Amino acid sequence: MTERTELRKDEERPLLAHIAELAMRLRRGLISLFLAFIIFFAFGYTTINIDGYVIPILYPSLFHSIADNLMVFFIHHELPKGMELLNLNPFDPLYASAYVSFYLALFISLPIIFRELWGFVSPGLYEHEKRLVKYTVLPATLLFLAGSLFAYFIIVPLMMRFVEIYTTALGVEPTLSLRAFVSTVVSLMMVTGIAFEYPLAMSILTYIGMVKADSWKKNWRWGVLGAFIIAWIISPGTTGGVIETTIGTILSVLYFVGVTSAKIIEKKRMKKEMQLR
Repeated sequence: MTERTELRKDEERPLLAHIAELAMRLRRGLISLFLAFIIFFAFGYTTINIDGYVIPILYPSLFHSIADNLMVFFIHHELPKGMELLNLNPFDPLYASAYVSFYLALFISLPIIFRELWGFVSPGLYEHEKRLVKYTVLPATLLFLAGSLFAYFIIVPLMMRFVEIYTTALGVEPTLSLRAFVSTVVSLMMVTGIAFEYPLAMSILTYIGMVKADSWKKNWRWGVLGAFIIAWIISPGTTGGVIETTIGTILSVLYFVGVTSAKIIEKKRMKKEMQLR
C-alpha cells in the first residue's frame, strides 16, 4: 500500500510541476497585461528636450491619460461633424477609457504573453512545429494590424456616416453615447483584426497536412460563403449591407491569397520530402 502511494506521488510530480510552471507563466502574462493597462489608463505622456534629444516621459494623469488622448483622436477623426456625443451615465467616460486601455494593453503585452506560452509548449514540440510557430508570428501580427486599420479607416467611417444620414432623414437628432461609440470602434478593430487571420489559418492547416491546397481551390465557393458569413457576424449591421459586402469582398480576396499561400507551402513541403528520400 505504501509502495503504491509513493508510486502515485512520483507519477503526479511531473504533472504538478507542469501545472505550476503554466500557472507561473500565465501569471507573468497577466501581470504584464495589467501593468500595460494601468499605464494606458492612468498615465499621460509628455516630452522633454535634452541636448537635442526628445525624450518621452510618463506622468500620472487620470484625465489626460494615453487612452484619453486616443479617445479624443477617435472623436475628431471618426465621428461625423453632424453627430454629437452624449455622456448618458456618470461613469461612461471611465468605461470608454477602460475599453481603449484594454485594447492597447492587449496589443502591447501580446509578445510577452506569447513568449511565456512559447516557453511552456516549445520543449514538447518537434523541430518543424517550432519553425511553424516562428514563421507565423510576424504574418499574424501584420494581418491583425491590417484588419484593425481596415476597420478604422473603412468600416467605422462608413457606419457612422450611414447612421448620421439615416437619423437625419428620420428627423431625429444624430447623437451617440460616448461609451457606445468607443466600444464600437474598439470592438470592430479587434474583431476585424482577428478575421484577417483567414489566409494564415488556411496556410497553417495545409502546412500540418490537414487540408490539401487543391481542396482550398476546389471548394472556393464555400470559402467565399464563409467569408461573407464572417462579415455578417462581425459587422454592426446598420448600413443595409454596405459594410457586410465590403468586409465579405476583402475576406474573399484574402481567401484566394490563402489558396496561393497554401500551394506554395505544399510545394515546398513536398520538395523537402523528396530530398529526404
